[in-house]
Amino acid sequence: MSDTPNILLIHADQHRYDCVGANGHPFIRTPSLDRLAAEGVRYSAAFTPSPVCVPARNSLLFGCWPARHMVIANPGTEAPRGPIDGLRSYSEVLREAGYRLGFVGKWDIDRHKRPADFGFEAFVPLSEYGPWRAAQGLPPRPHTNSWFGESDPHVAPEQSQLGWGASRTIELLENFARSGERWFLRWDPAEPHLPNIVPPPFDTLYPPETIPPWPSFGDRFEGKPYIQAQQLRTWGLDGWTWEQWAPTVSRYMGEVSLLDAQIGRILDALDASGAADDTLVVYTCDHGDTCGGHGMIDKHFIMYDDVVHVPFFVRWPGVLPAGTTRDHPTITGLDLAATFCEVAGASVPETFQGRSLFADDAPRQDVFAVYGGSQFGLYSQRMVRDRYYKYVWNATAEDELYDLAADPGELINLATRGELAGELARLRGRLLHWMEATGDPLLNGWIREQLRLGRKV
Repeated sequence: MSDTPNILLIHADQHRYDCVGANGHPFIRTPSLDRLAAEGVRYSAAFTPSPVCVPARNSLLFGCWPARHMVIANPGTEAPRGPIDGLRSYSEVLREAGYRLGFVGKWDIDRHKRPADFGFEAFVPLSEYGPWRAAQGLPPRPHTNSWFGESDPHVAPEQSQLGWGASRTIELLENFARSGERWFLRWDPAEPHLPNIVPPPFDTLYPPETIPPWPSFGDRFEGKPYIQAQQLRTWGLDGWTWEQWAPTVSRYMGEVSLLDAQIGRILDALDASGAADDTLVVYTCDHGDTCGGHGMIDKHFIMYDDVVHVPFFVRWPGVLPAGTTRDHPTITGLDLAATFCEVAGASVPETFQGRSLFADDAPRQDVFAVYGGSQFGLYSQRMVRDRYYKYVWNATAEDELYDLAADPGELINLATRGELAGELARLRGRLLHWMEATGDPLLNGWIREQLRLGRKV
């Protein structure tokens, strides 16, 4: 690229693809994200490289698959390792290209290294919100309803954790804009990850009785891996009705709208700074959230679209055509890292495995995702998905195959039924080729033959 823009990345935590007005939700209020869609590009087929926080965030920072950076699971498992030494991060590349870098919010990448170790000159951690709140004379955030959320009646929206994070982001944005130098600014709010602790009026914006079930609700887990039904029992959720789930979903949606309002504040500040026309703005998240989808909470041991399909909006005035939709598959973390280097006029590190959003070669026809376990232990999964089918290889359980056109909720596992044997063989072959190309360490001789010959129960 000839011009080198500023870059503003807003990278949320567990935002479902379908919880954006521009992505087709019938009543959720997201005017700021809808504005980005109207003024930029909406990516309808964007997917996370891994539907769990720490692996996904490392994939974004280092532009490669977990098989390369080796962060395969969140802490609390048998594999609590950080990224291997020697990998280049997109932030280091930008710093060397002359950018000023700032980071606000949830780091959740490396327990030992901080943003300064990767070129960020300014870092405002999420841990500063509690002391700030106390200094304002506000009571601590309530947390009496475990992961299911509650109202936060003692604060205004701008005093919420989201409002505080947006304010700190605006302060850095204004500081950077005054410097006259190129800048990269990243805000990583911890929301809308459950529990959703939501201030008025967002806590009552969506009455529970008005919210219909997700298309994936009502899963009976017939012919599916045991761990999926076990998750419900472990969380105490087996047998929950939609009426029991709806209050939690209400708060989740309210927090999405609160997040959107804070994004609007940041976009307004960018306009006021005079830098909007020279800034690439990106909104996405690390992965989605079940939030009652399949009757589940959180995101573990599954590859459903509830957690792998993510919102993705990109605006660059004068470069990207406004109001367009791109339907070709995109892997957010990997592709963003490569894109940031390219638009900065810098070389993309050889270790990166994504492709720039501005690449002019043939677009992808499918996407992949990986999972290594969390909460209940390690558990290897690999996914390949195109427009029509999704195949999930489970190393120690039944495989999964879903007809996405006929069964968008992914309720019926066709992998063991036989009627789509041809598609199953095709997708296993495609997955095998990808595992070979990416150097997946799980691809030993036994697994190679299992995928090549279809040796699955």
